[in-house]
Amino acid sequence: MSEQNKFQILRFNSEDLLRYTVTQCNNFFPDRIDLNSYISRNLPLALNRLQECINSVSVWEKNTFNPFQSSQYFTYIYFLANTIWQETGDTEVPTRLFLLNKALNNIDCFYEILLPPHFYFGHTSGIVLSKADYGDYLVIYQNVTIGKNNGLSPTIADGVIIYPNATVLGASLIGDNSIISQGTSIIDRSIPVNKIAFRANGRNITLKENLSNNVEKFFWNIQ
Repeated sequence: MSEQNKFQILRFNSEDLLRYTVTQCNNFFPDRIDLNSYISRNLPLALNRLQECINSVSVWEKNTFNPFQSSQYFTYIYFLANTIWQETGDTEVPTRLFLLNKALNNIDCFYEILLPPHFYFGHTSGIVLSKADYGDYLVIYQNVTIGKNNGLSPTIADGVIIYPNATVLGASLIGDNSIISQGTSIIDRSIPVNKIAFRANGRNITLKENLSNNVEKFFWNIQ
């Protein structure tokens, strides 16, 4: 049995999930555009991407998608919107899916943003993501903002953890296996690899060595 055949959607099959997603969009946005054809054609590829992501996250059960787990459902809607946009160039359906994610999960993650294949959002509430360069094995928590400053966007390398209420703006470079601590603002600054950035005395940013492996904390070894 292939990996895809083993992938189960709790309480639904793929046709149920299609109807559920279309119904949600139509209830929020009752202009009745042709959602069904776009979503049905691109759903298998989106579910493939979702399965790979879910199977990488160590706190999630492999090969199982729970539509009533909000972080997983955000991930599904994001992959669906991004897949439709990449595969067809359509913007009408991805826009509604983007807005659906904002309404349901309180996250601002536009469908054109390219998130990595493997990521984990601990809580989606209050997250705002710009079109930055996102490395693989990314971990983000609630109320994180990643955005532009003076027209420039950050670069976030592999295996980065960004804890709640942190901000990464502008021409910032966050190195591999680094941690941005809770409430820390990084603006137009580089954080070297294997560092923990935090606020000392509420003002200056202090760096210390990160002696742990961020990827191993949150992800299975899927290599």
